[in-house]
Amino acid sequence: MNSISKGFARIPQVEQLLQEPEFSSYIHKLSRPMVLDAIRKVLADVRRSGVLSEPDAQAESINRTIYQGIHQQCCRLLQKRHQKVINATGTIVHTNLGRSPIQPAVWEAVSQVNTGQSNLEIKLSDGKRGQRKGLVDNLLAKLTGADDALVVNNNASSVYLMLNELAAGKEVIVSRGEQIQIGGGFRIPDMLALSGAKLVEVGTTNITTTDDYLEAVTDNTAMVLMVHTSNFAIRGFTESPDINELSRKLPDHVLLAVDQGSGLTTERFAAEETPVSSYIKSGADLVCFSGDKIMGGPQAGIVCGKRKLVQQLEKNPLMRVLRPGRVVYSLLEELLVRKLNKQPEGMGLAERVTHHPETIRDRAMSLISGMEEHLELVESQMIVGGGALPDEHFPSWNLELNDARPAKTVLSELRAMPVPVIGVIRNNRVQLNIASVLPQDLGGLKEQLQSYFSTGNPV
Repeated sequence: MNSISKGFARIPQVEQLLQEPEFSSYIHKLSRPMVLDAIRKVLADVRRSGVLSEPDAQAESINRTIYQGIHQQCCRLLQKRHQKVINATGTIVHTNLGRSPIQPAVWEAVSQVNTGQSNLEIKLSDGKRGQRKGLVDNLLAKLTGADDALVVNNNASSVYLMLNELAAGKEVIVSRGEQIQIGGGFRIPDMLALSGAKLVEVGTTNITTTDDYLEAVTDNTAMVLMVHTSNFAIRGFTESPDINELSRKLPDHVLLAVDQGSGLTTERFAAEETPVSSYIKSGADLVCFSGDKIMGGPQAGIVCGKRKLVQQLEKNPLMRVLRPGRVVYSLLEELLVRKLNKQPEGMGLAERVTHHPETIRDRAMSLISGMEEHLELVESQMIVGGGALPDEHFPSWNLELNDARPAKTVLSELRAMPVPVIGVIRNNRVQLNIASVLPQDLGGLKEQLQSYFSTGNPV
């Protein structure tokens, strides 16, 4: 038997590796077929590496290489799976971290609706087929002052649906300063083009007046679309039209639609943000916004406004493509009931933390206790994030890690913790902003940091 044949003989069998207790947790979290693929890939890499042809290659060394490779491969797969993380970035509604977390009480309240059967599309009054909106439209109408409302899967869908149904083949007037691009390459001009509407640009980057809109109106104009500048702010010499005045002066054939974006409704912490209800009261025909930003609900796009227009949108064939399922509807219902009842569980995370820096400081100090040599309290700021209030910062507190190693290395190790911790780099040091850490995560964060500092091992 030549040296290569001897080497192959020393490789563990695939089934033997699958039965190893140390890989059982990967099978539980990834599935047996996924772990099987990982094992085969590692074994193929070992065969190609040439280590098996080395005359002094020992079975123990080969096995160690194989086992380490399987662990690494499975860990990489696990990092791709959706999982809980601890947000210590100071961005409260973080787009990359799932935006607003659902309040546990809201989630638990709808668990039976979503783990059993429900009346999603049946009318309990007569047993006939019904619409899946439930009470959401009524609750949103009470919250915003609108006649009616509908829900789709995100706010980009809201904008597209409005344009496709009400402005396809016609002109839509948009201020130059509101032709924005948000994350993922989503651009307002592209959205208009896809919907079949024709963009008519008015005004300048910093100033657009009522007359700018009115002078651009033609017989083929379907809509004026006003867009919330969600991820940037223009300061200084600026001017925008009064919504009430513009609504009164637009011809009857031109709709006024507003992409409010952030979903500010009854919240009081954002003085410079215009709430949905103000746009409705000022005469906007339709207002769309996100359910998973300031409101604190699941990912959803919401359109509120005049009943005739909302009903027209609901008849568009795209509604079947864009509509959410029962999880979203039930969560929105429960959240809206609690919000209208002014219960704490009806508040989004941003509303709960933005004006309580003293509470954040107390939480930070409780984390430092016992780890003073490793952590230092630093004054900081938080932002709402998620495309809301881009120019507003609120006071906060950070914990700075006393670690001389490169900050990127430390940040990477924090992400490798059992519950990954997502921090930031400030002044070449890793910092954890406590404002965005959920109260229920504080104990787990402290335990992980204590283990990390005592062993230097993030896992």
